[in-house]
Amino acid sequence: MSWARAGLFAAFLFVVFILQEAAISKINFPISGFSLYLAVLLGLMSLEDKFGAIVLGFIGGLILDFSPSSDAPFGKWALILTLVGYVFATNRESIGDFTERPGSFVIFISIGSALTLVVFLCFGVLLGENNGAFGTNMLTIFGNSLWTLLFAPILLPGLVKWRSITVNARERA
Repeated sequence: MSWARAGLFAAFLFVVFILQEAAISKINFPISGFSLYLAVLLGLMSLEDKFGAIVLGFIGGLILDFSPSSDAPFGKWALILTLVGYVFATNRESIGDFTERPGSFVIFISIGSALTLVVFLCFGVLLGENNGAFGTNMLTIFGNSLWTLLFAPILLPGLVKWRSITVNARERA
């Protein structure tokens, strides 16, 4: 990932973050909420190479740390999403190309979203934060995964197309 693409993705993620905070988070979804930002970020990270997934995780985490609705310590999301980017990067060869298998791409993003939120809760326990009731947290994670599973087929083809437009000739090789 070039520095120009990293800046372009940072601007794109910031726009998605504003959309998430201004509109999506105000919708009262049944069961739980939906994180458009997390679904878009995980989708972009899964399409990138090793360096790109880690960089996107860090940039996406820094942007998410600025959320006014989050009372987590600053840097917690950056750390978690950088670790998720590292896991994506190290397992990229075994996962394969998602553009050939869109069904597994949607399931991967949904499960990745759930696991990212579980890691967020685990880090909260390690840091001594009050995370709330276990059942409520699991219902929130289940609801977010369900909505991600339902909305990801709409989002991911656009992400694949947008990423293919931004990739230059050197990165395609």
